[in-house]
Amino acid sequence: MALRQTMNLSQSLVITPQLQQAIKLLQMSRMELESAVRSELEENPILEEAEQLKEEDLQRTKEAATEVEGEGGGDTANDQISQDPQKHDEFEWESYIEQNQKPPQSGMAGSEEIMNYENVITASQTLHDHLYWQVKMNGFSEEEERAADALIGAIDDDGYFKVPMEQLAEEEKIDQSLLEDTLTLIHEFDPPGVGARDLKECLLIQAKHLEEDTHDLVSLINNHLKDLEKKNYEAIAKALGRDIEDVVEMCKIIYAMDPKPGRAFVSNDTHYVTPDVYVYKVGDDYVVSLNEDGLPRLKISNFYKNMLKGGKTTGDKTQDYIQEKLRSAVWLIKSIHQRQRTIYKVAESIVKHQREFFEKGSEHLKPMVLRDIANDIGMHESTVSRVTTAKYVHTPQGIYELKYFFNSGISSSDGDSLASESVKIKIKDLVGKEDPKNPLSDQKIVDLLKVEGIQIARRTVAKYRDVLKILPSSQRKKYF
Repeated sequence: MALRQTMNLSQSLVITPQLQQAIKLLQMSRMELESAVRSELEENPILEEAEQLKEEDLQRTKEAATEVEGEGGGDTANDQISQDPQKHDEFEWESYIEQNQKPPQSGMAGSEEIMNYENVITASQTLHDHLYWQVKMNGFSEEEERAADALIGAIDDDGYFKVPMEQLAEEEKIDQSLLEDTLTLIHEFDPPGVGARDLKECLLIQAKHLEEDTHDLVSLINNHLKDLEKKNYEAIAKALGRDIEDVVEMCKIIYAMDPKPGRAFVSNDTHYVTPDVYVYKVGDDYVVSLNEDGLPRLKISNFYKNMLKGGKTTGDKTQDYIQEKLRSAVWLIKSIHQRQRTIYKVAESIVKHQREFFEKGSEHLKPMVLRDIANDIGMHESTVSRVTTAKYVHTPQGIYELKYFFNSGISSSDGDSLASESVKIKIKDLVGKEDPKNPLSDQKIVDLLKVEGIQIARRTVAKYRDVLKILPSSQRKKYF
């Protein structure tokens, strides 16, 4: 054995920091990209946001240019602007303040501006706020109030208390018996059923709030919850020794209870989706257009570019700093442009492969995988996967995530394949049209789909039904 030096020539993939940044930008959503660009604008002085002129401003600029040309001074004006690019960014703030400063108005009288109450920010009351308010109103002692605060903090959004009592007592340094007694008091709070540890306790709490005789109702919840879930009214009537009509009336009361008492306080704020791509129909063709609204338009600062040109006026450290920030800024701009081009290519390829969807809707979605688009645009599947994550497209059929168009295939009798999403829609339609008193079983759905030429297994129907959050036929059946 001996130590020796050898030279070897080989190729290897090196992920540079710039490449890592490009990959990171590629998989960002629109909001994440805007946030990242804003953050970079604050940290990098080389970067500036290019102002977008409105149509009125553009018209005024054209009129001013026409007047200057008419006076014969067009070339001189253009030469002056090109010689000093900083003139574009200069603004006489002092004269602007003097001309536009107005004395403050005292009072609303004479004001033309009327307050828009739709713009007032309001905060909805949460479940925890509602429970804390009831603690204050019930005159709890200091110890009970401390225990109630700990218990309320452990109640989830559905209104359930699922933290082990021993764990909470150890973490909060509160006696376990005090916590249990205080939880019993919380069970009397509004909404009924809040603070329950499971579904049975939640229903029992709500049953005790009823003013009528609840002995049989409590017995039904305690001993026959499984039969109630399966709607096996005959077994419940036989066990309770009651007529089936009486059992059905009691079950109606239980079905009217809220299994998630806290959901009344869940915020229903609407989360709007901003599409990254628009698809328009122009004649017989579909045109893809990127949505550039809201995305900052970046440019390199003229001030620092001039500093680099006049290198004698700055020191070496300043030059190195500006060069480093300049490279970072240029690479960021290139990465954003590359991201937009990639999204455009992927969207254009999707439109080409899924033309029937854009014409007729989701039922005509074709099976498609990432490899199909990757081969079409000459990119890797991982790149297509990153591009289609958290990106949305506005189509004539609605707004969809780009991932929506990728589906596995289900074979049909005519030899063609059908997208799994189309099969889910057919299953949902069949269930929606069924007789509530005689719901379709999974095997019956398989037989109905086979009539339409769709070959599918019963377990696949059960899987798709779970994805669609459709209950089994035994739980969908309605007796009244």
